[in-house]
Amino acid sequence: MSIAGAQSPAPLADQPSGYGLVTRTLHWGMALLFAWQFTSAILRAVAEDTAIEGFFWSTHYSVGFTLWVLVLLRGAWGLANWSRRPPHEGPPLLARAATLGHLALYALMVVVPTLAILRAAGNGRGFRVYGIQLVAPGGEPVPALVAPGNALHGFLGWTLLVLVAGHIAMALWHGLVRRDATLSRMTRGREPQAIR
Repeated sequence: MSIAGAQSPAPLADQPSGYGLVTRTLHWGMALLFAWQFTSAILRAVAEDTAIEGFFWSTHYSVGFTLWVLVLLRGAWGLANWSRRPPHEGPPLLARAATLGHLALYALMVVVPTLAILRAAGNGRGFRVYGIQLVAPGGEPVPALVAPGNALHGFLGWTLLVLVAGHIAMALWHGLVRRDATLSRMTRGREPQAIR
């Protein structure tokens, strides 16, 4: 028995009309973790050796590793749902730009923590995630693992922040200026119902 006007439960998988519960949970959960991660990096840059920087920075490696695992899961889930995903709205050039922007976001979400993990594995100091030792300290440093992280992790991390800011700006533009269904597909999992 259904109640008139009641919404059916959100589907787990993506559909052309909106993103499923799994995609939306991964998206918004990762958004919160990225906000935390970028806060830790910004504080490290502008307020190093302060209590608040120490609080946020103490979680940087664990949160980064968590984001790395989640983006791999999210990428696999996205590929499994590829044919059911909502299409990009707007003219073909805008749709192409959205596709390229998302590919760049995913690439950096994988590459930035991968560089940090390789650097941690090769620096001889070890690597702990949530108190669990994943790489034991004491080995000889491996410059081939450390150098790419030293050279690129920070730069690509800041580049990722710029792309995330652009992603947020475009989502708001879709919702507030174009007033299309793009934002509601990721917030509510469906296109807005027509007003009757």
